Formats: sequence, structure tokens, C-alpha cells
Amino acid sequence: MASQPERAALHSNVSDSSVLFKADRQFAVTEGGEYTYTQDGGGQDGYPYQTDYPPQEEDAASDATEGADEDEQMYEGEYQGVPHPDEIKEARRAARAEARRKARQAAQQEEEEENLPEQYETIMEDCGHGRFQWMLFFVLGLALMADGVDGFVVGFVLPSAEKDMCISNADKGLLGLLVYVAMMVGALVWGGLCDKMGRRKCLIYVLTIDLVFSFLSCFAQGYGFFLFFRFCSGFGIGGSIPIVYTYFTEFLQMDKRGEHLSWLCMFWMLGGLYASFTAWGIIPHYGWGFAIGSEFQMHSWRLYILVCLFPALAALVGIIFMPESPRFLLENARHDEAWMILRQVHDTNWKAKGEPERVFTVTNIKTPQTQEDEFIEIQSETGTAFQRWTVRHVTMLQQVCRFPPDYHGLGVWFPDMIKYMQYEEYESKVRVFHRERVERFHFNFSLVNQIHREGEYVHDKFANIEIKSVKFESSLFENCYFEDIKSTNTFFENCTLKNTVFYNTDLWQEKFKNCRMENTTFLHPKKGCHLNFQEENDIVIYMVSFLGSLAVLPGNIISALFMDKIGRIRIIGGSMLASSACTFLLLLSFSQGAVICWQCLFYGASVAAWNGLEVISVELYPSSKRYRGTAFGILNGLCKFAAIVASFIFAAFIGVTKIIPIFLAFAALVCGGLVALKLPETREKILS
Repeated sequence: MASQPERAALHSNVSDSSVLFKADRQFAVTEGGEYTYTQDGGGQDGYPYQTDYPPQEEDAASDATEGADEDEQMYEGEYQGVPHPDEIKEARRAARAEARRKARQAAQQEEEEENLPEQYETIMEDCGHGRFQWMLFFVLGLALMADGVDGFVVGFVLPSAEKDMCISNADKGLLGLLVYVAMMVGALVWGGLCDKMGRRKCLIYVLTIDLVFSFLSCFAQGYGFFLFFRFCSGFGIGGSIPIVYTYFTEFLQMDKRGEHLSWLCMFWMLGGLYASFTAWGIIPHYGWGFAIGSEFQMHSWRLYILVCLFPALAALVGIIFMPESPRFLLENARHDEAWMILRQVHDTNWKAKGEPERVFTVTNIKTPQTQEDEFIEIQSETGTAFQRWTVRHVTMLQQVCRFPPDYHGLGVWFPDMIKYMQYEEYESKVRVFHRERVERFHFNFSLVNQIHREGEYVHDKFANIEIKSVKFESSLFENCYFEDIKSTNTFFENCTLKNTVFYNTDLWQEKFKNCRMENTTFLHPKKGCHLNFQEENDIVIYMVSFLGSLAVLPGNIISALFMDKIGRIRIIGGSMLASSACTFLLLLSFSQGAVICWQCLFYGASVAAWNGLEVISVELYPSSKRYRGTAFGILNGLCKFAAIVASFIFAAFIGVTKIIPIFLAFAALVCGGLVALKLPETREKILS
């Protein structure tokens, strides 16, 4: 058995060996972030204590360990800046804990984004449906009414405006085309902007632009300025539909959306009724109005445009007092503003219901990831900005293309079809005079709807008469006298005029095509176009538009009552198939009365599909990722584009046959009704 001194010496040798083992370890960091060590020296099996070291004295060894615990020894690697193994383990534990924390945070963020629609739906149910929604309903309804009015204004004022501004048939077509193009562009632009700037702010801009430029168009004396002002007005009001439906939807709970959005659609019908009724009462009396000097004329059609501004003005005043959509604010991480608005909705509704003591109990709303954060993540994971933009918009267009073809263009045809039938009827009654010779005769009666071919007029006098829709072809006028003539759609083609005088007439040189003039004089010609104050415009067009707008009332009521009961898909599909049958029956219509009858049936049947599409559009596309307003704007822009294409098709084929345009409309409606059945049902879908 070892003695006490021997045991002390043995303990000292073991301690020295342990210290040497620690000091000789050299740490290195690998690529994976792990710490390893290497050993200096070349002893067997790589153990450092087997290397030759100078021996230490016993006393020195004893002094090194005397009175010190083995666990409290100083780590010699600390002098070389090498981390302790315990520190390495602690760092690894901290890294793993941080990774787990980030994973939990990401999972919680994803859960919050998924739960926001459910939470928002719960909040809207707690707020209830009452006075606030009804106030917003009427304000947004007036904005929708302004859009309906704007769709009729140009068509109603053209018959009178063409007299003031010498608008030719080609120019009239250009005006109608540009207005629809402006509304199409406005829908695309403002639909996207309302997802970025806010629903309320964009609607204020839209109504302001429409009001300013519509007001200026009232006083435009030249066709160029009138065209520009109406284009700008159309660009403004074209964005109202996507904004209005998106805005109102985000204040409605799930079981109220279908019904109340359908009721909102009725305001567009009211806009058509308002425009038709006021036009019927104001425009035909062309002499109404006043003049300022000889350059500025304020006739009835200009007063009519002013009257048509009232719905937009009332909507603008009302929307100023309405708040922003809280759903839009939440999607953009503006939590406090959204909470204040939701509380306002809650208190307004329950106070009106006689429960002012009811408290808004929502204290925390989970806010999803902001658009800026999402953009940073996308930027770090995908390609260029253009590639990201392309992917996003192609995806949106693919979703938009799921919707059935639009049928709006057929509504543009009905007034034109009535006009064309009137023109055909008028042409069928034209009187043709061939090779007549009239000498020393005084024409003191009007010439209306006549064609004179190869006639001879010698020493004749035309005084104080109206010449309307008259054409002189290859005729001779010799020693004739024209005085105080008022003409409309009257032309001279391939005629010869000798020693003839035109005094105080509106027969200027542009109305003489390929004519030969010898000693012909124009004295005091009337500048501009003829203003016929006695002639009243045809009121049939106003009546047709009025009846067409009124005919959608039953369809609106039916769609509002049954939208939530039988579903959006059945409403859309059934309505489009029913309206396709009305379109097909147009082939059997050979009179104005029959066309008006089928027009009313078509409007009444198709409006339910229109309402269903409006409802399903705002329900299918999410508020997040800025889709809802943008997608709705694209759809509404396609609607306007369909109207433009329909006008071109009608103009191209109506002179040949009406079968082709009617068949194209019929095919589009049938295909649309069948495609609609493939859309997902959204009546029990929470607003995503």
C-alpha cells in the first residue's frame, strides 16, 4: 500500500498530465461551423502525454495543485483565444432555439393570415347590419347611378349636338367609340389603383374627374374640345363600378352580400331611367336655352348634361363623410385606423337599434404580413422585377378568364337597331324624280326625302324652304336663285350650275361633290351648321331607352331575393341561357314594336346574370395581394371592350344581314351560360 507521500506524488503527476492534454489541443472551425481539435506532437496513438516533456519537480507539481479543486482549474486554452467546449455547446443550443423561435413565428404568421378572414367575418357579424350599411348603400348607389347616366348621355345629346357643332356621321361614331374606350381604360386603371391607394380615396378622384370634365363639356363650342372633355369624363366614371362593389362588399357579412349587392345593382337601372326621362323632357325642345352673343349657344342638350351631373355631385358629397374600408386598412397593416372604423360601424348600428350600451369588445385584430415584407421575400426568391410582375399578372388573367363571356355588347345594338329600322323605313318612302324639267317655277314648299336624277331647272327660285334628305344627281341648274334655305343631309353630286346665286343659305361648297360651276355666286352664307329650332328630335329613342331601363326592375328584384337562396352560379347560368333565347327571337322581329318588346325581355332576363357576376367577382378574388379591385377592373374593362367590338360588328354587318351579329351574340350567351356552371359557388364563402 502506497504511503502518504507516494500518493501525493502520484496525484501530482496525473494532474500535470491532464493540464498538458488540455493545453496541447488546437481548435479549428470546419465549413459546417463545427469545432474540432488537433494535437501537437507525434506520440503514439496521438496522446500528448506520451510526448517527451521536461520533468517537473515534485514540489512544483504540488504547488500547482495544492488547495485548488479540479473543476475550478483555469482553462489554459483561454489564453490562446480558443472557446471552451461548454461555450460551443451553449452557442449551438442558442442557435437551435432561435431557429425554433423563427419557425414558430412563421407558423403563427401563416395562421394569422389564414385566420384574418374568419376573424373579420366575426367582427362584421358583431357590428351587425344596420344604419351604417344603409347610409353607405345610398352613397355608393348614387355613384353607380352616375355611371349609368354617363352611359346614356352621349347617345342622347348627339342628335342635338350634331346641329350645333357640325358633327358628321363619321365624327359621331368616333365620339361614341372614344367614350367607351375611355371607360374601359378607366376601369382597368382605377380598379388597380383602388387596391393600392384605397377604395374611398380613388372613388373621390373618380367622381371629381367626371364632374369637372362633364361640366366643361357643357360649354364646349367646338367638337374637338367636346370630344376631349367627354373622353376625360369617361375615364373618370369608368372606374366607379369596380370600386363601388369592392368597397361595399367589405362592409357586409357573408349572409348579406348576395342580397344587398343585388339591390345595389338597381341604382344603375335608376341611372338609365333618370337619363332617359330627363332627356325625354328636355332635349326634344331644342329651342330651349339661351345665347350669349353670336358665338356661344346654350341649348337644351347642354342644360341636359348639367342636370345629369346631380347624381355624381350627390355621391361625391356623401363619400367625403364615409370612412375607408377597414379590410383594406388591415391588409395594409393599418391596424389602429381599421379598429376605429369598425368601432364606428358597431356603435352606429347598435345605437340606431336602441342598444347604445352595447360595447365593441374587439381588442386585438391579427394583422397579416404587409405587402412590403412580402415584396422583399419575393424579391429574394425569384428573378427580375419584370418576371415577378409578369407572373403575378398572368396568374390574375388566368383567374379572370374563368369567367363567362360578356353579353353587354348586345345592349348597345338595340338603339342602333331601332335607328336602322327607322332609316330603312324612311328610305323605303323616298320619292325618285328622273329627268324632270322645271322652268320658271317658284319652290315655296319643303323638299323632304327625295332623289332627283338628271333633272333640268331653268329660271327657278327656291326661297324660304327646308330641304331635308334630298340628293340632286347629274342635274342642271341654270339661272336659278336660292334664298334663306335650311338644309339637312342634302347634297349635289355631278351637277352643273350656271349663273346661279345662293343668298343666305347653309349650302356651302362641301355639299357640292364633283360639281361644275360657271358664274355661280355665294352671298352671305351661313356659318357652321343649320340650327333648326322648330324641328323636335325623335322621341322614340328616349322612349326605347326608358323602357329598356325599366324592364330590368323585375330581374333585379328576382336576383336580390334568390341570390342567397339558390346560389350565384344557378342565377348566372339560368339568366344567360334565358337571355340567349330572347336574342334568338330577334331574328323573327321585323318591326320596331317587336324589337322593343324583345329588348325589354332581354334586359329583364340578363340583368340577373349581370348581378350574379358582380357578386361572384368580389367574392372570388382576395383582398390580400391586391387582387380584388384589380381583377374587377379587368372584368369591367372587358365588358366595355365587348361593347366596342359589338358596335363594330353591328356596323359591319347590319347593312348586309342581321343574322350574323345576332347569331354571334346568341352563341356567346349560350357558351357563357354553360361556362358559368363550372364556376365555384361562393354564397357560403367567407370573404378571403
